[in-house]
Amino acid sequence: MMKLLKNEDAFTGLEAAIVLIAFIVVAAVFSYVMLGAGFFATQEAQRTVHTGSQQASSSLEIIGNIYGKTGATTEASSANARLQSIEFTIGNTAGGSPIDITQMLVTFVCGETSEVIPFSETGSIKGIGAATNPNSGGADSAIIAAGTDGKWGVIMTYNDIGKDATGTIENRNKLLEPGEQFVLKVAFPEDAKLTPNTRFSVNLQPAIGAAFPIKKTVPSTLYAVNII
Repeated sequence: MMKLLKNEDAFTGLEAAIVLIAFIVVAAVFSYVMLGAGFFATQEAQRTVHTGSQQASSSLEIIGNIYGKTGATTEASSANARLQSIEFTIGNTAGGSPIDITQMLVTFVCGETSEVIPFSETGSIKGIGAATNPNSGGADSAIIAAGTDGKWGVIMTYNDIGKDATGTIENRNKLLEPGEQFVLKVAFPEDAKLTPNTRFSVNLQPAIGAAFPIKKTVPSTLYAVNII
């Protein structure tokens, strides 16, 4: 009787080749996924670093004192005395990027009251009485006199580089650039009872950059002009 013998060497080589190809495909897919995840993590890290650098380089600072003004002093009438507005000078920090002042969010907080104080073009640089002072947007009380109580604006600029060759105020921009200084006036809302010894906060939040909180207390004795 004849015995049939089967030679399976060829089948074994084919199976090994299939397994090897499968391993190569799986390794390639795994490598692609790992590389993609690595590239994504690197890009996110770079974006975080760039965003942090941009935020840090776009901060503003208060230059000098903060002045509180009122027309109802404790000397004239202690019953009606309240702080009506504050004035202060801002500038860019060292190495800071330009800041668009018109995009800055100003909020007022006093006790349980929190309000957003809108920006006012009236009394800001090209507002009332602009022609009387080459550096100012009007008289010292331009914002309140213009009927814009409860708003804020730029009443004076120093080292302004945003004007044309003629130096006309109408062509100035509201971009706070390195070296420039803007004097801001924030007129509090009419219903804000900022009587003596009252705590309040004014927060300045640029479109890009860290917020700058101003936390103060109304002086116990109010004069026409107060350093707070």
